[in-house]
Amino acid sequence: MEPEAVTATAPRAVGRTVFTQRWMTLTFLHWAVEPGLVAPFLPAGVRPDTVDGVSYVGLVPFSMEKIGLLRGPAVPYFGTFLETNVRLYGVDEQGRRGVVFRSLEAARLATVVVARWGTGLPYLWAAMDLECDGARLTYRTRRRWPGPRGVSSAVTVEVGEPVAPTPLEQFLTARWGLFLPDRRGRTRYWPNEHPEWPLHRATLMSIDDGLMAAAGFPGLAARPPDSVLHSPGVAVRFGPRRA
Repeated sequence: MEPEAVTATAPRAVGRTVFTQRWMTLTFLHWAVEPGLVAPFLPAGVRPDTVDGVSYVGLVPFSMEKIGLLRGPAVPYFGTFLETNVRLYGVDEQGRRGVVFRSLEAARLATVVVARWGTGLPYLWAAMDLECDGARLTYRTRRRWPGPRGVSSAVTVEVGEPVAPTPLEQFLTARWGLFLPDRRGRTRYWPNEHPEWPLHRATLMSIDDGLMAAAGFPGLAARPPDSVLHSPGVAVRFGPRRA
C-alpha cells in the first residue's frame, strides 16, 4: 500500500485520548543516510521511509512538558523534563508513516522506569540541561542508566526567522505516530495529533554528540546535518495503540 500523504496536520483522527503532553523548545537535526543503514533497526513489518531515495536519522532535543493521563490535568513534577531522542522514519504495510525511536534520553528516573516498563520504548535516564541565551540554545545530556553510561551530547543552535516548510522539511517533521514492538514481538502503531508545527530556520553553532553512535550510527555527527529546524512547540494528544 502507498504511504499516507505527508500533511501539515494528522491525516486521520487518533480516537479517544490516552494521554496529552507538550513538546516545547524543540530542535530538529537530520542527517541523510542510505535506506540500507536504517533498515536493520526497524521493527517487523516496517521499511525505511524515504524521500528522493534517502532516509534520515534525527537527533531531537526538547523539553517535554505537562504530561497528563486521559484528559486529566498535567502530572506534577514527573510530567515535565528535558528529553533528547535519536529517531528514524518508517512506513508499514498499511501505508502509515511513523517514527522509530532508537533512544530517548530523559531527565526523570521514575518517568524512565515507568515508560520502559509500560510502553517498551527505549527510555534512558540522563543528566540534562537547557541553556537559553536570547536566540541561542544549548542542549546538554549525559547518560546515567542503563548505559552505556557517560554517553553524551551537546548541541548549540541559533534560532532564526519563521519559515513555511519545504516538502522535505514537512517530511522530516510532520509525523503522526510511532512504531514499537509489543511484548509478543508484534509491531504496533501509536498515533498522535497536534497542530501544524510552527517552524523556524536554525543554524548549528556546535555539536559534540555520542548518542547517534551509541544508537548504531557511528561517524554521523562528524559531518554537518542536512537539515536544522527549530520549533517553539505544540500541544499533543495520543490515541490508543493499534495493530
